[in-house]
Amino acid sequence: MGAAGLALACLAVIHARSGHIVLAIFELLSGLLLLQTIPSYLYSTRRGKFKVWAELLDGLGLRGDERALDMGCGRGAILSTLAKMLPRGRAVGVDLWRSEDQSGNCPDATWRNLDAECVRNRCELVTADMRAVPLADSSFDLVVSSLAIHNIRGLEGRSRAIDEAVRVLRPGGRLLIADLMWTKAYAKRLRKLGMEEVVERHLDWRFCYGALGVATGLATATKQTDLK
Repeated sequence: MGAAGLALACLAVIHARSGHIVLAIFELLSGLLLLQTIPSYLYSTRRGKFKVWAELLDGLGLRGDERALDMGCGRGAILSTLAKMLPRGRAVGVDLWRSEDQSGNCPDATWRNLDAECVRNRCELVTADMRAVPLADSSFDLVVSSLAIHNIRGLEGRSRAIDEAVRVLRPGGRLLIADLMWTKAYAKRLRKLGMEEVVERHLDWRFCYGALGVATGLATATKQTDLK
């Protein structure tokens, strides 16, 4: 968007000089709007989303001995935040480590980040597709996912990832999914699967990628105590 904004601003100058004032004003305003998404994107990527996740996790009132799963953990930013809250627990990250989903995405990079945060001993990395997680049924107290499931193509594939998240949750376990565009569909699927306390909402400006970007949604739910 930044490149498009710069291009529109340059076109505005050209058209203003040629006498096309109305067009130039439109291009200039559009360009400035696009350019302002750059600082918003940088803040959300580098700081904002981590603050939001820290608040979300802190609000769960974790005991510190839970077993938690991060689906699509990438380079481990949210995984390390989660691990810090589990001094007596375990945080497991699942990813396919595809660079097209996230630059520099690989297990070694994730381990380096976990080492930097001094949480390696609480973490485990699993190379797997979110649509077929090789982990046991009802084996996690908490499942989270941040900006990952939307990378799966097709509604069926994304639904399978939601199914897997529910499958590995223990009865009473909680699920939090922050993502772009599809959180309403995730919430609908969670209700169909019998999950309780299903809520879908937008996260605040700290997790928004610019005025013309897509707002980040959050779907949360709790697994019924008698749901397998």
